[in-house]
Amino acid sequence: MDRNVIICRSILENPAVTQRELSQELNVSLGTANNLVKECMEKELITTGKVNCSYELLPAGRMLLSQNKVDGALIIAAGFGSRFVPLTFETPKGLLEVFGERMIERQIRQLHEAGITDITIVVGYLKEKFEYLMDKYQVKLLYNPEYSHKNTLTTIYHAREVLRGKNMYVLSSDNWMRHNMYHAYEGGAWYSSSYMEGETSEWCLDYNKKGRILNVSVGGRDKWVMYGPAFFSKSFSEQFLTVLEGYYKLPGTEQFYWENVYMDMLSGEAAGRLPDVPEAGREIDMFINRRPADEVYEFENLEELRRFDIKYQHHSDNEAMELVSKVFHVKESEITEIRCLKAGMTNKSFLFKVKDRHYICRIPGPGTEALINRKQEKAVYDALTGFDISEKVIYFNGETGYKIAEFYEGAHNADPRSQEEMEKCMAVVRRFHKSGLKVGHTFDFKERIDFYEKLCKSHGDILFEDYSQVRGHMTELLNKLESFGHEKVLSHLDTVVDNFLMLPNGDVRLIDWEYAGMCDPLADIAMCAIYSYYSKEETDHLIEVYLEREPTGEERFTIYAYMALGGFLWSLWAIYKASLGDEFGEYTIIMYRYAKNYYKKCCKIANIR
Repeated sequence: MDRNVIICRSILENPAVTQRELSQELNVSLGTANNLVKECMEKELITTGKVNCSYELLPAGRMLLSQNKVDGALIIAAGFGSRFVPLTFETPKGLLEVFGERMIERQIRQLHEAGITDITIVVGYLKEKFEYLMDKYQVKLLYNPEYSHKNTLTTIYHAREVLRGKNMYVLSSDNWMRHNMYHAYEGGAWYSSSYMEGETSEWCLDYNKKGRILNVSVGGRDKWVMYGPAFFSKSFSEQFLTVLEGYYKLPGTEQFYWENVYMDMLSGEAAGRLPDVPEAGREIDMFINRRPADEVYEFENLEELRRFDIKYQHHSDNEAMELVSKVFHVKESEITEIRCLKAGMTNKSFLFKVKDRHYICRIPGPGTEALINRKQEKAVYDALTGFDISEKVIYFNGETGYKIAEFYEGAHNADPRSQEEMEKCMAVVRRFHKSGLKVGHTFDFKERIDFYEKLCKSHGDILFEDYSQVRGHMTELLNKLESFGHEKVLSHLDTVVDNFLMLPNGDVRLIDWEYAGMCDPLADIAMCAIYSYYSKEETDHLIEVYLEREPTGEERFTIYAYMALGGFLWSLWAIYKASLGDEFGEYTIIMYRYAKNYYKKCCKIANIR
């Protein structure tokens, strides 16, 4: 780092700066600071001022500063912030308030105070929430289309042209700085660092006497660690971005942070990964910027934020937290061990603890109000009350779809490849099919296909080239099934193995009855097969397990037909969800293939043409 720049900058900001203050700014001894001041005078960068105990910048000093002027800032704000659920279900982490001020706005304000107004925010999750900042602070927004499944390496990749050829701060939207640590001029690339006593899992730094970072390692003891913002100089970005572009194209780097690339450049691993990129093998300069204790904050989770800002202990302004507080008659501070669960295709859920027990709160996802009738779902759970088969529901709102249920410690989802577990699951399905339980609504495949088709067309084209032909085949199957006149019983219709919980005591619970209604019970077997991506052989075995015998030709046809119809229905569902911004990868095509393949199998069993 060019210490002359720091001295010139300090004098520009405060001509009466003392050598002791310079030593603190430079993290050097008072004697070293004195020698550096003499050096700047010898180079005619500064001189003593006309006022006692002051300095004055000379033209050469001003020229040096102009060459090291900060051009702008890049703020990373694309991620979800899973450790801050349920707050981040509604609000991106960077827009959460600390002491009444949004974290990202505090950083923008601090940048403005340093004269830095060219600010770009890289957005992804809930990107629309950041739009107001364009008017309020004249920032620019840059969308990262890969935010949902890749890490900050990809974020920097998409923003690389913002950084290239410039001196730029790189910030995280969810950092909080007690004091303004930004300046109009910087003397070289750096990474903010805080000292961690004892064992730490943070990214630890080794550096030389001049503060140049020599090595980065994950985890250590009594170390200075990467903590807070960074500064990319022009020369740093020129070398670093070339290597980062190479890493972006390498398989297996999808979950890399941008710091992984820098760490590999220091260790020499980058040269091995990218032998054809000369920049990967060169030494790269970045310096440690050691900050005082309690100046930089990276909140790891909601618990840390609660300890810092007591507002979050009592009133978080979050609908889900307020609901849990009301249902259990506790203060929000008594809701602990909160963490995000694996996001479902339809809903968001989080785990929490109240009074020594764990529970799950389900929050309906966007657009689900058009797909699921929550009053009907509640009617199903009401019918199941006392029937020891579903999860134990503590709270259910038939208007909003919010649900709170007990969490089963030590449970795991059923394994579709385990014969023993699938036999237990099919026993549960048989049991409620024969229970005689009834609700006042049905699950009608024809009505649902018509409904989803209408939703898809209202949001754009259905892109399958042979859609009209396949749609006609589904109508043939529906007509044939109707002619059978099978009795309708309470059916689950979402018998994916993830909805079967295998409890430690051997019991099984079937959860999430969102789509349940009166239907042909064989549809549940078909849905289980396609959700498990079963082959024909695996499907035929599942049928025998459920029936406990060989199926009749009509039963086999019925299940194959529902597999085709289910595949068709859920492919439409996925197309509609994609129009809302949710992508499910190859799921759409897999379901559509079930529709086509099992229609052909039905044709071999019975003449339906």
